Amino acid sequence: MREKILATDAAKGVTRIVKNRPAVLEEVEKLLLIWIEEKQRAGDTVSEAVICEKAKALHADLIREQPGTSGEPEVFKASRGWFERFKTRSGIHSVARHGEAASSDVPAAEDFAAEFLEVVSSKELRDIYVTPR
Repeated sequence: MREKILATDAAKGVTRIVKNRPAVLEEVEKLLLIWIEEKQRAGDTVSEAVICEKAKALHADLIREQPGTSGEPEVFKASRGWFERFKTRSGIHSVARHGEAASSDVPAAEDFAAEFLEVVSSKELRDIYVTPR
């Protein structure tokens, strides 16, 4: 069994190998990590929901491409639990941004920071922070 585990072609970034997982799921996760890297390089934000949908689509495509698959198709739900375990296995931690973080206005935040610094630097410290007497 040791040779089989050592010969496993795990995706880059995978920190744990589980021995009884279908090969198609390993391939889905490899392709998904590549896709996430491409999205990050392009500056796109990806949420948990988007990653799970992409994983389901990749799984369906890989199942369709496998020769000799007949009968009941394999069901892959890409659940929240799967996503959490995928993050643990792959070592990713800051991929999914949700809600306001995913739709933040970076230029407005930079403008505010500059304006705030200007206001703070024009005041004396006693004008900014009042100490209790």
